[in-house]
Amino acid sequence: MSDRDASSVTTQELLVWAEALSGIARTGLGFSEVQYERERYEEILAIAADIRARVEGESSVRFHSEWLRTIGRGVSGYVTPKVAIGAVVGDDEGRLLLIQRSDSGVWLYPTGWADIGYSPAEVAAKEVLEETGIRCEVLKPLAILDGLRQGFSRIPLYSIVFLCRAVGGSVSPHPHECLDAGWFSRDDLPSPLSSFDRWGDLAFRAIAGESVEAEFDLPREPVWRSD
Repeated sequence: MSDRDASSVTTQELLVWAEALSGIARTGLGFSEVQYERERYEEILAIAADIRARVEGESSVRFHSEWLRTIGRGVSGYVTPKVAIGAVVGDDEGRLLLIQRSDSGVWLYPTGWADIGYSPAEVAAKEVLEETGIRCEVLKPLAILDGLRQGFSRIPLYSIVFLCRAVGGSVSPHPHECLDAGWFSRDDLPSPLSSFDRWGDLAFRAIAGESVEAEFDLPREPVWRSD
């Protein structure tokens, strides 16, 4: 990749760099007892907070304070992305199950945070039932994506999306998590629909029974200096 001038750096790139520096600094503070090293990590954390604050248009104090509160010790101090589980559910008519999220008003497939004590596939089935009232069979992984790199998250997040098939139940939107829910064909989709261009074609091809490979973010070479 050719070098770019500073004016071409994107907001999403700044977010990625800030969160990466924050993760390195917090992990270092969680493992190191050497005062000299801790001072360096604290300085890195402050720089990361400055970058994040510039992107968000807020004071760096907020981000610095929030990050400091999350620092643990040992294994609990190792900073990793959060994990979200999504479910692309199809029915016998080739329709897609969508929910209208109560937090944003946008339509998307059922999704939620990974829960301790459940496997990823179990979370997918649980989220679908809780959010829509539909019972489903989990068939296979459809996508494993880095949300921060892809630009659909502002925090470090891995999104694991499963292909599922409805096996029972009736649509009943969760009263607190969903404004609405329903089955939709490709020619009759609701609006606003979140990032359909990223996942819509893959979803309907998979629901139709096509043999599709799971999507994932290919390794970059080198990681920090490639498109």
